[in-house]
Amino acid sequence: MRHVQGRARRAGAALAAVLTWAGLLAGAAGCTSGGGVDQMLGKPPAPEDVIRVTPDDETKGARPDDPLLVRVSSGRLESVKVVRSQDAQETPVPGHISKDGRRWEPEDPGLALAARYTIDAVAVDGHGRRSARHTTFTTYVPDERFIGYVAPEHRSTVGTGMIVSLEFNREIENRAAVERAVHVTAEPAVEIRPHWFGKARLDFRPEHYWKPGTQVTVALRLRDVEGAPGVYGQQYKTFSFTVGRHQVSVVDAARHTMEVRRDGELLTTVPITAGAPKNTTYNGKMVVTEMLELTRMNGATVGFRKADGKSEYDIPDVPHAMRLTDSGTFLHGNYWADASIFGQSNVSHGCVGLRDVKGGGAETPAGWFFDRSLIGDVVEVVHSNDKKVAPDNGLGGWNMGWKEWKAGSAVK
Repeated sequence: MRHVQGRARRAGAALAAVLTWAGLLAGAAGCTSGGGVDQMLGKPPAPEDVIRVTPDDETKGARPDDPLLVRVSSGRLESVKVVRSQDAQETPVPGHISKDGRRWEPEDPGLALAARYTIDAVAVDGHGRRSARHTTFTTYVPDERFIGYVAPEHRSTVGTGMIVSLEFNREIENRAAVERAVHVTAEPAVEIRPHWFGKARLDFRPEHYWKPGTQVTVALRLRDVEGAPGVYGQQYKTFSFTVGRHQVSVVDAARHTMEVRRDGELLTTVPITAGAPKNTTYNGKMVVTEMLELTRMNGATVGFRKADGKSEYDIPDVPHAMRLTDSGTFLHGNYWADASIFGQSNVSHGCVGLRDVKGGGAETPAGWFFDRSLIGDVVEVVHSNDKKVAPDNGLGGWNMGWKEWKAGSAVK
C-alpha cells in the first residue's frame, strides 16, 4: 500500500511540474513587451527587431526622395556604415548618429539613382548586449536622362567676354532645381549670375567682362536632379578655364574699319567690308565662339537662295573664319573680292570680311587678326543699318543690362 501511494505522490509531483512549466510558457506567450522565452533564457532579440532600416532590406527601385534612416527603439546605435555602389565605384555615404543614439541619417538626404546601398549597423542595448544588422537595397533606374553641353572647353584660355553656356539635350521643366545644381565661381571672386534662354539653355556671366587672369570653375551637380517629370540629370563633373588678356574689336560698318584694342591700347585699325544694304550686319556685342583656319560656307544653310532654289554662294575654302552668332555671322578672311572694296564699301551677306589670300595668309589682315584672337574675344559692331543682335544668338548676353540679366534666373 505504501508502495502505491509513493508512486502516486511522484506522479502528482511530475504533473505539477509539467503544469507549472506550461503555465510559464503560456504566460510568456501572452506577454507583449517582456521579450518572451528568449528574454527569460537571456537571449537578445533578433537584429531586425532591434535595428530598423529604411528602405527595407532587399527593396528594389527606391526613389530619390525616399528617406534613408537607421534607428533603434531602445539602447543606442554604436556604429553605422553605409556604402553606395554606382558606376562600378563604391563611395561611403557620410551621415551622423543623433545625440540620443537612436537615429542615423545621411548628410545628404537624397538617394542616388541606379545605385546599390549597403548598410551595416551595430547597436548596444541597456544590458550591454550588441546586435548587428546587414541590409541592402537598390534605387530606381530612370529610362530618360538629360545632359548639358558646356562652353568653353575644360582648361582652355579664353577672352574676357566669354560667357559660360549650357545647352541641354532636353527641355527643362524644373529650371530652379537644375539652376541650383550648377555652381560657377571665380578667383578672384566676382558676382556671377545665371540667365535662362527658353527651357534648354542656361548662361552665366558677371556684370562686366572678366578680369584678365581670372580662374573660373564650373561644377555640374546635375546627376539625379529631376529636370522634367521622369527625366533625371546624368553629369557630376567639375571643369575650369582661364581668362586671358582683354581684347575688344569695334567694327564700324559705316566707316568700313575695325579698331583692335588690347587691354585698352589700340593695336591697329583694319579695313573691312560688312553686310551689303540688302543683307546688313547685326549691331551689338558678339563673342567669338569658334575659330576655323579653313571652312566651307554655303548660303543655302542660312537661307540665302536664288529664285531657282540654288545657294547664292558656295565657297569651299573660306580662310580664318571666326563665328560670332549661331545664325551664321562670321568674321572671316575674303580672297574672292577685289582688294579695293576693303575699307570702302559693304558687299557681304552679313559677315565681316577682312582681306586675305586663297588658303589664308599669315601676313594678311585676316591672318594677322586670327593669330591674335581667342575664343571669348568680343567683336562689337556699330553704325550698321540693322537691329542689335539678340542676346541668345551666340553669346550675345553682353547686350542685356545687368538688371534684366539677373531677372532671367529661375531661383527667386
